[in-house]
Amino acid sequence: MAMGTATLAVSSLGQAASTTTTSRRSRPASGLAEPVFRPLPLGAIRPEGWLQRQLQLQANGLSGHLDEFWPDVGQSQWFGGKAEGWERAPYWLDGVIPLAWVLDDTALKAKVSRYVNRIVDSQRADGWYSPYPADASAKSYDLWSILLANKALVQYHEATGDPRVLQAVMRNLKATLPALDRTPLFGWGRHRWFEGLIPVYYAYEKTGEAWLLDLGRKLYDQGFDYRAFYGKEDITHPTPRRGLWTWDKHVVNNAMAIKAYGLSWRLTRQDDDRAFAERMLAVLDRYHGQVTGMFTGDECLSGKNPVQGTELCAVVEALYSLEHLIALTGDSAFGDRLERIAFNALPATFSPDMWSHQYDQQVNQVQCTINPDQMWSSNGPESNLFGLEPNFGCCTANMHQGWPKFVAHLWMRTRDAGIAAVAYAPSSASFEVRGTPVRVSMSGDYPFRERFTVHVASDRPVRFPLLLRVPAWARGASLRIENGSEQALKPGSFHRLNREWKGSVRIDLNFPMRVKTSRRYNEALAMERGPLVYSLKIGEQWTRVNADKPHRELPHGDFEVRPTTPWNYGLLVNEANPDASITFSEQPVGSIPFASEGAGMTARVKGRRLLNWKLEHGWAGEVQPGPQVSQEPLEDLTLIPYGCAKLRVTEFPRLAR
Repeated sequence: MAMGTATLAVSSLGQAASTTTTSRRSRPASGLAEPVFRPLPLGAIRPEGWLQRQLQLQANGLSGHLDEFWPDVGQSQWFGGKAEGWERAPYWLDGVIPLAWVLDDTALKAKVSRYVNRIVDSQRADGWYSPYPADASAKSYDLWSILLANKALVQYHEATGDPRVLQAVMRNLKATLPALDRTPLFGWGRHRWFEGLIPVYYAYEKTGEAWLLDLGRKLYDQGFDYRAFYGKEDITHPTPRRGLWTWDKHVVNNAMAIKAYGLSWRLTRQDDDRAFAERMLAVLDRYHGQVTGMFTGDECLSGKNPVQGTELCAVVEALYSLEHLIALTGDSAFGDRLERIAFNALPATFSPDMWSHQYDQQVNQVQCTINPDQMWSSNGPESNLFGLEPNFGCCTANMHQGWPKFVAHLWMRTRDAGIAAVAYAPSSASFEVRGTPVRVSMSGDYPFRERFTVHVASDRPVRFPLLLRVPAWARGASLRIENGSEQALKPGSFHRLNREWKGSVRIDLNFPMRVKTSRRYNEALAMERGPLVYSLKIGEQWTRVNADKPHRELPHGDFEVRPTTPWNYGLLVNEANPDASITFSEQPVGSIPFASEGAGMTARVKGRRLLNWKLEHGWAGEVQPGPQVSQEPLEDLTLIPYGCAKLRVTEFPRLAR
């Protein structure tokens, strides 16, 4: 992950830097360090175009209706029922709250409000929420669900301003402070301690109560030390297939922890805290990375093989981590990775209508079946079905945050009253500059197109900076304001436009998307263009299974997906000049943006079948290193964006000729 250029851009934003590095246990300066960017209030950004259609599909699918038939949410102890009373209902709220407000969905907001009110109304006099045991000293309680619930509740407060909700969070945080002395963090709470900093910081900035920073320090001191862990050789090794499950290699813990020390830097002001995310991602890329920007983990970190899976929970948590990191650091490289994961790994793991999802996705995924012969590190035979609850139900509860939090972080405020476009997708944002209402919007079909438009609208003249992230891959990027001259942009930076804005000002952006090839596991070939990764288009046959299980009634269900066309191709690509081998064609972005038939961009490439490349253990066999020889006819093959391909080959064998 190249950060050099972006770091220069950060310094131009006036990023506070410390010249002193202290130990993990040292005491920080008072107060919180100021991030480079701050997200807008929840609901200030709206999706438009294809992104609005995607969010509406989500609201119409599992996310908006899960509570109506899945007991672990609808009958949760958090809401007065008798079903699961730990993480699942708070997980669902953590995604559905932002979904309701970015869509401005009246019915969904009303539903969410009813559930939040039940949590607040049932809070005990001692500050604990109702699922917390009356005598936690008799049986220790893992505080992870409490950290998660408060994280969801502060989102609700930000969106609504409901004072009862902030008061409830404050009472609970007050109860947590001495509880950590009686029973220090353990289990999930110990490995996810930094999630608790989010509501602590929110409450501190609303109230100024100094004891909240004491609570933040306790979380930091008692939490698992990922910095020390990433200094060990052990992190470089994948968990053996069907091997030992470990807390420290758990993929979701690691996806969450990408932001851990960026968050704690606000409290500690330690340079090594702030720099840790870059080092952590470099290690994950080197030993477990996938071309989608994610890393494997089917349940634990699993190496670079493209048939090892990645858990959906890890995808949405990695996105959330990156959203925090770009705000904290202003580093444009985090925005590049944010887009790569959001436009590839996120949509790939849902059915096009978002009524089902996978627990594990594979980069080379040629069938999704109930597979007793599977070779996951520690997951089960249904883990890459598309269904309601494949494998564990944590992803059923947690998958909802991916798209709405991405929308909520597309635009951020700068320290000097400006606005920054940190990621691109059709959207609009409303804010004020010194009392003057301003609206910014982005239109076009990016990432399926390289040209798009930003509008800035203000009724009265007002001066403020507009920062536009220029991806590191966008060589030759340019912009044009109205009918002015074209301006060159520097890849891997934020381009700053500091001017007076009045009326509606149009900015046309061009991010040239060139084909890039890379060698992956066993020298396999992968192809990217801009933020999108491309995969072989494979015919799909969806067959419903598990219809006899409870809660599998329509419209949701569990589905196996099998190929109806061949998948075992090697490619004939000129790696030195891939544009000579691959031809891209624009297609209309469909009503379902990430369906194989609605792909907004397709590519044509030549290939031959490799008859010896077959299924092994119910999966695509490993790609053999080196150029492969085939006597099969040369064929024209179609590639589509990874997120549109529910069956796919993404890392291809190379042909000798």
